[in-house]
Amino acid sequence: MDNADWLNRTRASVWHPCTQMKHLEQTPPLPVARGEGPWLIDHDGRRYLDAISSWWVNLFGHANPRINAAIVDQLGRIAHVMLAGCTHAPVVELSERLARLSGLSHAFYASDGASATEIALKMSFHFWRNRGRPHKTGFVSLQNGYHGETLGALSVTDVALFKDTYAPLLRQSHQVISPDWRLADEGESAETYAWRAIAQMEDFLAECADTTAAVIVEPLVQGAAGMAMYHPIYLTRLRELCDKHEVHLIADEIAVGFGRTGTLFACEQAGIRPDFLCLSKGITGGYLPLSCVLTRDDIYAAFYADSSARGFLHSHSYTGNPLACRAALAVLDIFEADHVLVRNRSKAARFSELLAPIAAHPCVSHFRNTGMIWAFDVKHAAPGFSARFHQQALAQGLFIRPIGNTVYFMPPYVIEEAEMRLMADVTLNLLQTL
Repeated sequence: MDNADWLNRTRASVWHPCTQMKHLEQTPPLPVARGEGPWLIDHDGRRYLDAISSWWVNLFGHANPRINAAIVDQLGRIAHVMLAGCTHAPVVELSERLARLSGLSHAFYASDGASATEIALKMSFHFWRNRGRPHKTGFVSLQNGYHGETLGALSVTDVALFKDTYAPLLRQSHQVISPDWRLADEGESAETYAWRAIAQMEDFLAECADTTAAVIVEPLVQGAAGMAMYHPIYLTRLRELCDKHEVHLIADEIAVGFGRTGTLFACEQAGIRPDFLCLSKGITGGYLPLSCVLTRDDIYAAFYADSSARGFLHSHSYTGNPLACRAALAVLDIFEADHVLVRNRSKAARFSELLAPIAAHPCVSHFRNTGMIWAFDVKHAAPGFSARFHQQALAQGLFIRPIGNTVYFMPPYVIEEAEMRLMADVTLNLLQTL
């Protein structure tokens, strides 16, 4: 069956995420038959470089033999068992390894990033209730922040396109200005602007800490805001403020964890440890749905009691799925065996060199890079820019999806120089036609 057949069938039966389905008449989805390393291959055999890691999840390429082998081995043991009343080796081993890597001792699992956000919000609220402070029910987040699209996660998200329609269903939260350095005054450094932005958070907590359970942020890079990047001093100072005012710090590293910012976890660059660490996306290398919330001993202890009502009575059918946990363990094995973070530093430096003509292009503003994430904004982009750029890039073998007028690269870590050159050359060619 060829591409056209699959496109007809998907339009007739599949409701695609984050999509106005009518637009598929003009901009059809890519019908993917298989993957190979950083490449997607359609039913007609055409190849497309996956420049955004299939929505930021694929770390070590499609059909990675080591992750494949781990999943196949686990299939011969147990594919799934409920985690309420049972346990199994993969979930125990993964929890132990994540604890060593993060310094946070207990792991609670779900299947997707939004669910991890929900868990962290509920845990924070319930912790304060168990500690006799039931008035601490509020949450504060950053303007333009994104934490998921389930109702609790959407309540702390600040992206109007996703949020406005559902406003009557959502719980109110408070947003403070983002430390996104694109908002800095001319001549103002990213660090100086971060200090200016944190002042608003300081004012809010000084006034509202008694009714605030937690602050939730995307560390270093706000993804849906257009890869908004900021100085780590913001996180360092935020940790101090949360400690001072007795407010939890939730680090949403769903998108930026597992090496995306250059360190395993973005919070490391600020020298801090959050109270809750939300992980998903790259945790299984793009293989299986899994998310995790890591937290401290004392938070776990607040739920440990004779009364069931004091426990965290939250569940998902596939919590701690053994296949997903084995995939995650294989991902951690690859990080360790291949010295991935060290190798990524040299790859990032080389790709930045190749992108220099793009950074200097007259249509480009705010060229930026953090670890293995690159982005720039296109000046005076006409309506429909994102869809047009995406389709034009596909025609040249590059799978990339701008966010508004922001073009970004978040490639799998297995890219080599030839693929880097393709990303840079195709993007530069498209910019020349604007």
